[in-house]
Amino acid sequence: MIKNIDKKNIPECVQLIKNSFLTVAREFNITPKNAPRFTAFSISESKLEKQFISNSIIMRGYFENEKIIGYYSLKILCNDICELNNLCVLPDYRHRLIGNTLLTDAVLQSKNTGCKKMTIGIVEENTILRRWYEKHGFVHTGTEKFDFFPFTCGYMEKIL
Repeated sequence: MIKNIDKKNIPECVQLIKNSFLTVAREFNITPKNAPRFTAFSISESKLEKQFISNSIIMRGYFENEKIIGYYSLKILCNDICELNNLCVLPDYRHRLIGNTLLTDAVLQSKNTGCKKMTIGIVEENTILRRWYEKHGFVHTGTEKFDFFPFTCGYMEKIL
């Protein structure tokens, strides 16, 4: 079941995000030393608490037996655009269509807020993830290389 995140869920969400993004970090040799800003290393309770109190951010979790096994957040931007962030599923629960369910919910939540377009940033070298988003209607819009990341940031969008 997908529902809104409560403040009491924040510590569990932080661990879920870290554990989920660590698999990407390992696969692409991303470390705290070469990319301290990467999500797996930079997410914290204080960051999520700031998002939690923001009126422009929606935080949702996929719950199974009271445990959060999937998560995403949406940041409502200007001009009817929202940004999908941290869509993730714990490694032991992957390949059970939970990511699809979370993405479908994110699209519905975006439409309910009046957004007409959803954007996302990914590790460009993660071609499996890029193809997954393309399968769900996202279009690749560009890349950017930052000095503080050992990978290229890829950008995608979906018209809602």
